[in-house]
Amino acid sequence: MFKNKPILPDGHAIDTLIGPQVTIHGDLVFSGGLYVEGRIHGKVIAEEGERAVLTLAEQGRIEGEVQVPVVILNGQLQGDVYAAERVELAAKARVTGNVHYRIVEMRAGATLTGRLIHVDAETAAAPVATLVASSG
Repeated sequence: MFKNKPILPDGHAIDTLIGPQVTIHGDLVFSGGLYVEGRIHGKVIAEEGERAVLTLAEQGRIEGEVQVPVVILNGQLQGDVYAAERVELAAKARVTGNVHYRIVEMRAGATLTGRLIHVDAETAAAPVATLVASSG
């Protein structure tokens, strides 16, 4: 999309920009860097096995589940987040939903209405739940 890809201060390149005047209804599947200033009503999913970073700008909004390895939030998100690598909640982040993470960074001012769930703890508990369910 961009000839010379813009670089965010954290070093991630932007491959796709959803501008402030854009609203998407439906699921979005991507790879690379996605920068959202507009609105998305639907799931945001990274392509399997691809490097992907989602950055939600202060004025951006997502209403739906997010499944992306690296998630940087500074806007409003309603839905669960599944980040296999890292989640950053910036000062203006407003999240309503559970955040599944491996590494989390939360700045003063960010709000989370939901639970923080560590991925390793979740994975470790899964076999026990399966065993109990199948013991019959």
